[in-house]
Amino acid sequence: MAYREVTMVESKEVLRLWLGGAAKKRIARQLGLDPKTVRRYIKAAEGCGLRREHGDGALTEEKLAEVLVALRAPLEREHGPSWARCEEHRARIKTLLEDKVKLSKVRRLLERTGIEVPYPTLHRFAVAELGFGRSATTIAVLDGEPGQELQLDTGWMTLLESDLFGKRRRFRAWIFTAVRSRHRFVWPCFRETTQTGIEACEAAWEYFGGVFRVLLPDNTKAIVNRADALDPVINVTFLEYAQARGFVVDPTRVRRPRDKARVERAVQTVRDDCFGGESLQTIDDARRRARHWSEHEYGVRRHTRTQRMPLEHFTAEEKPQLLPAPTAPYDVPLWCEPKIARDQYAQVAKALYSLPTRYVGKTLRARADRITVRFYEGGVLIKSHVRQPPGHQATDVSDFPQHKTAYALRDVAFLERQAASHGEAVGRFAKALLDCPLPWTRMRRVYALLGLAKKYGDARVQEACLTALAVDMLDVKRLERMLKLGRSTPGAPPLAAPTTVIPLARYLRPAQQYALPLLSSGTNSEET
Repeated sequence: MAYREVTMVESKEVLRLWLGGAAKKRIARQLGLDPKTVRRYIKAAEGCGLRREHGDGALTEEKLAEVLVALRAPLEREHGPSWARCEEHRARIKTLLEDKVKLSKVRRLLERTGIEVPYPTLHRFAVAELGFGRSATTIAVLDGEPGQELQLDTGWMTLLESDLFGKRRRFRAWIFTAVRSRHRFVWPCFRETTQTGIEACEAAWEYFGGVFRVLLPDNTKAIVNRADALDPVINVTFLEYAQARGFVVDPTRVRRPRDKARVERAVQTVRDDCFGGESLQTIDDARRRARHWSEHEYGVRRHTRTQRMPLEHFTAEEKPQLLPAPTAPYDVPLWCEPKIARDQYAQVAKALYSLPTRYVGKTLRARADRITVRFYEGGVLIKSHVRQPPGHQATDVSDFPQHKTAYALRDVAFLERQAASHGEAVGRFAKALLDCPLPWTRMRRVYALLGLAKKYGDARVQEACLTALAVDMLDVKRLERMLKLGRSTPGAPPLAAPTTVIPLARYLRPAQQYALPLLSSGTNSEET
C-alpha cells in the first residue's frame, strides 16, 4: 500500500472542516484521505486544546503549528543491547574516529576485544551521538565592496594542434574572477612561473581597465614561497610587482577551497566551455580565444547567483572603483643570490660584475632589471652596475687593490709612474722597456725592475740604469748581474771580494795521537 504524505494545507483543511461541524468520514471523502488519518489529526488537535464548540476561529497559525509538531513527534522506543555496548565504549569509539580511523575498521577493532556490534547500529550510534559523517556548517562570505577583490586560480587546459614534428603541447591558464560581479579573464601560458604570473596580471589589468585592490591567489609556488594561514611568505619578485601596481596579495589557506569559492570550479568550466572542441594552433590563438570567450560568451551569460550578466555587472559597479590601469609595461626584475668568486666577480644572468675585495667568498642578493644590477648585503645596497648582456662583464677599477689593478687592466702608464718614483733613470729605463707595439707583453720586465729597486735600493738601481741607458742596454737580467757584481760605471774596478774565514775544525786531533809522527823533509834527508 502506497504511503501518501499529507501537506500542511490539507492538515489545516482537516482541522478547519472539523471545527466547522463536518463529520470525519465526510472530511476523508472530500480530501481523499483515510478516515484513520482524519481521526489521528482530530485527536492531536484535541490534545492541544481545540474543541469543536470553539469554531474555526480558534484555529490560529500558532495553534496549527502546535498540532503539526504533536503529529510529527518522534516515537520513543528503547535501544537494544548493541546500542548499550556502544554507550559503554563511547570514549574508545570517539578516540578512534578522531584519529581518522574508518568506521568499518572501528567495528573490527571492537570485535578483536570481544565486543560484537552490528555495523548499522554502530553507524547510527556514531551519527547520532558522535556527529560522525556530518560536515561542519558554513557561512557564506560577503562579496565585499565593488572593485576590491579578485580571485586567482590556475590549472591545466587542453592540447594545441600538432606542430611540424607531429607533437601536441599542453598549456595551462591563469583564471581571474571578480568577486562582486563574477566577471572573468583567462590568460593561457605554457609554464606556471612568476614571470608568466606577472604577465597574466598585466594582461588582466589591461582587460579590466584597472587594478583591483586585493588579489586572492592559491598557494602556487610562482607567487607564494611558503604557505601559512597567518604569515605567508610571498615571492620577492611578485611582492615587488604588487607594490609597484598598488595591490595587496592575500593567499588562501592550504586545502581550503572555500577561501576562494568564486573561482574554485572555474578551471573545469574554462577547460570545457572555453577550449573544449576548439582547434588551436599556437598559444596566441588560445589567448585570443580566451579573451573572446570571457568578453562575448561568458560575459554576456546571466550568472545563476547574481542573476546579472557579468560584463554588464562589472561595467556598472566595479570598473569605476578600480585603481588606474598601468600605462607602461612592468620591467620584471631577476632576483638571485650569487657567490663572489676569488677574482672578485659575481655572475648574474650569465654576465660578470666586479665587487670590492672584502666581499670575496660571501653570498649576496642581486636584483637585475633591464638597466641596472644591484647587489645587497642583508638590506643594504653595496654596489650597482649597468646591466650587461650575457658573456660580458662590468668592471669598476676601484673595487680591486691598486697594486693588482695595473696588471689586470694592463695599465702600462701606472707602471711607468711606479718606476719613476724610484728615480728618474729608473723611470726612463721602464719607459724604454715598454716602448713597443705591444707594451703589455713587457709588463713583467717592469715588475722585475721594480723588484730590483726594492732589493738593492733606489740609489744603486738608479746608477745602474744610468749606465745601461748610456750604452743602450735594455736587458733586466744583465742589469741585475751588474748590480750583483757591483758595477755602476764603465771601467770601474770590481768590488773586493769578501775575506773567506775558514772555521776551526771542531774534531781536529793533536799529532801525538798518531802512531808514526810525521817527519819533515829535512830530517829524512839527513838520516838517509
